[in-house]
Amino acid sequence: MARRQPPAASRQPPANDGSSQHSIVPGEHATSCEKLKRTMSATAEAGLLRDLEAVAGAGHVLAGEDAKDDYFHDEALGLEPVRPLAVVFPADAEQTRRIVELANQTGTPLTARGSGTGLAGACIPRGDGIVVSFERMNTIREIDTDNHVAVVQPGVTLRQLDEATATRGLVYPVFPGESSASLGGNVATNAGGMRAVKYGVTRHQVLGLQAVLGTGESIRTGGKFVKSTAGYDLTQLIVGSEGTLALVTEAILRLYPRPSHAATVLAPFASLPACMSAVPKLIRTGVGPLMVEYIDRGTMAALAKAGDLELGVPAAIKGHTFAYLVVVLENTREDRLAEDTELVANLLGDLEALDVYVLPPQAGAQLIAARERAFWVAKAVGADDILDVVVPRADISPFMDEVAELAAKTGSWVSGCGHAGDGNVHLSVLQPDPVKRAEVIEGILRAGADRGGAISGEHGIGLGKKKYLAAIEDPAKLALWRRIKTAFDPNDILNPGAIFE
Repeated sequence: MARRQPPAASRQPPANDGSSQHSIVPGEHATSCEKLKRTMSATAEAGLLRDLEAVAGAGHVLAGEDAKDDYFHDEALGLEPVRPLAVVFPADAEQTRRIVELANQTGTPLTARGSGTGLAGACIPRGDGIVVSFERMNTIREIDTDNHVAVVQPGVTLRQLDEATATRGLVYPVFPGESSASLGGNVATNAGGMRAVKYGVTRHQVLGLQAVLGTGESIRTGGKFVKSTAGYDLTQLIVGSEGTLALVTEAILRLYPRPSHAATVLAPFASLPACMSAVPKLIRTGVGPLMVEYIDRGTMAALAKAGDLELGVPAAIKGHTFAYLVVVLENTREDRLAEDTELVANLLGDLEALDVYVLPPQAGAQLIAARERAFWVAKAVGADDILDVVVPRADISPFMDEVAELAAKTGSWVSGCGHAGDGNVHLSVLQPDPVKRAEVIEGILRAGADRGGAISGEHGIGLGKKKYLAAIEDPAKLALWRRIKTAFDPNDILNPGAIFE
């Protein structure tokens, strides 16, 4: 069989951040190709590979040593990479449909893969399965300026779409912090990011999909419109399903006018309660901030060191600061932006901020870029896991008090930052002992759920968090999810074992 070198990786992790190390944690997903008993004979495997190549074309199936290890994992911590039977690169929706049809006929597990930037292990494949990589399906089919939508294939990256929309004065607003992430992956995980306080998350931007069910059937959902009461909303069922219900082959995305002016306001606070109590008052002003982030003192120090940031905060203020509030504003008019910035700065100054700084444009951009690299910084300093609990934003401060108690009880170090505007808290957990780590993680996730939140705001469940989901979530809801899974994928070939068993 003809072989080819894998396509150049679109994701480039920072140098010297330790990202190539994937630890094996007892009790977690630790299946490898060698450990997993094959359910298919060598002859049947060879026949399946020939059939896949007949569908995708010569040179677009990688097997054995040709399947490079970048396809064995995503960026989740604590999970072991797995070598799949093969990696296939479809060129269009019809090839994808035929690949799913083949897999359904043979009972072969399929794992969809975009850029591999996920943080929950959702695209770690099965050892007896096939990775379906959408790298070849990277065409922006249309940017409709009249209807303010983009029609894209799943392999299109955020950077690619942003560059294309910028020339038309439009923007796709979801940005989860990694510009090499693919739109297909974003749809699969319902990606969010710092702009969610203004624009919402991926599901708020997806108007329609083309997708292939686990049966090999292809469907279209939604369209270039914003409302419909014509039956069940299949679009929203597929968004966030982490490749367990269908493989997305095209997405219709909502676009917005691109503001041309932005400002960043930085406010240090002596306590987290003071910092968080300012958020609802800020939202009530009606300025519609693009981002409202909190960053604790330890995380800010790590980000400043890693990014060589100089934000102009005096040492005396830093010494009394527990947490920083970062507010980014945008507007199409510079005079209105200046008015909003003054309003926000004055408000924060009246709400117990130790001081308020309107950062120069370059410094503001550098701070946001550093915040977007928070995961890589946490990884570089040895974080054992990353959590993204979401709670009602008014509960962030008492929730963090519970987190501190759980960390002290288990001898763990927990630090982080979060999307203060929407209650999504990102926590780095440093606890090398797997038993204690599981204890503190389950305690943190349960504390969030008990406050009316969810154990993941944007990273997803994948393989990494499914045992916690099973322990915390309502059994009736889990049973319903399983029935929905069966309706879309009756033979359980699409990402089996992800989210739940």
